[in-house]
Amino acid sequence: MANSHHTHPSAKVLTRDALQDAVGVWKNQGKKIVFTNGCFDLLHRGHIQYLYEAAELGDVLVVGINSDESVSDLKGPGRPIQDEISRSELIASLGFVAATSIFGEDTPLNLIQIVQPDFLVKGGDYTVETVVGAEEVMSYGGQVCLLSFLPGYSTSKLEKKIKSQEH
Repeated sequence: MANSHHTHPSAKVLTRDALQDAVGVWKNQGKKIVFTNGCFDLLHRGHIQYLYEAAELGDVLVVGINSDESVSDLKGPGRPIQDEISRSELIASLGFVAATSIFGEDTPLNLIQIVQPDFLVKGGDYTVETVVGAEEVMSYGGQVCLLSFLPGYSTSKLEKKIKSQEH
């Protein structure tokens, strides 16, 4: 389609340098930046609800995506089900997500330090004390927000359901 006004999701999967540049532009425009992170292995309704609520807190939502290696470390062998590029592009394809960036470290702290979000968001299974980057974000006046998850939705449950139907 010529003259498409849509951005391909891959254009929203940013390297750290590109993310730093984008953050500079957004901050110059006075936009409030929201940051969250996760594996997002099998995208489900719970993820959509969580990310939408996160996006509603500010003007720009940046999502850190765990690298394949870090998902394996966190979730065990057999995970991730989808590779990091697929997971990043799926999240980036959501209209309310401004950018995604893959991180391979155990925590997204380096990304958080690049983004310096106004709002750092995690799921309600965390407490402010256990959120990585909370101290840093609060040190410059940012807020840490804990959102509740939509009950009954999880990648692990989906994975079990799929496996139980394989014969």
